Amino acid sequence: MSIAWHEIRDHLMLSSSTLNFQKNFEALRHNREPLAQFADPAALLDTLHVGDRAPDEKNRLLAALVGAAQSGGAVSDCALTLMLLALWPGLDAVRRRSIWRRVGTGDEVASEILARASEVLRSQDLQRVNWIAATTLRNIERDLIRTRQREDRHQSLRSDGDPDEILTDGEASASASPALLRDDLVRIIGADADLVIRVAVDGFSQAEVAIEMGLSEAAARKRYQRATRRLRDALQEFR
Repeated sequence: MSIAWHEIRDHLMLSSSTLNFQKNFEALRHNREPLAQFADPAALLDTLHVGDRAPDEKNRLLAALVGAAQSGGAVSDCALTLMLLALWPGLDAVRRRSIWRRVGTGDEVASEILARASEVLRSQDLQRVNWIAATTLRNIERDLIRTRQREDRHQSLRSDGDPDEILTDGEASASASPALLRDDLVRIIGADADLVIRVAVDGFSQAEVAIEMGLSEAAARKRYQRATRRLRDALQEFR
């Protein structure tokens, strides 16, 4: 029996409220100075999700958790659970986009995201990563897409030219359209193309995208407004 995505989060939240988890969190607080100010896991997660801390301060907290997640032992598992909960809004956005792209079924995507998140966080090189959340989510989504592309290529080779496996012109256009749309937007509005696509096309809130991209909600909102203004101006020129 499959476990719904929200039930996975509920399970993680429940495990973070146990006495044993709290004991491990106390050890985590004493070993990682940025985390010492938080009395319990809920206070830390509130700060990471809705707190008024600057993005670089939140990033330091995430870096402390990643470092602990790579240390081994019970404290390591505690830190990994907290990282998954801290990144949950972004992981949920990756899940929804992956299902929309038909990377896999809901259960398959959920399983892959959790497995890859754990792998990425356990192996992340903190000396080379500037923004923990954005880099982690981007790598997970990239790996999901690449895995699906490899599977599609292998399936195409196995079909050995079976006409039923060959895309029609309409199907080929549909599969290519997201990439073509992004290319067009990059030419028009530059680096904020992904921000506009995720809000205007994929349907995610500016707050969700801000977390994924390592921005404050205010910064994401300003960049989105600026980008859409440029897009409207460009469209006016084509009329």
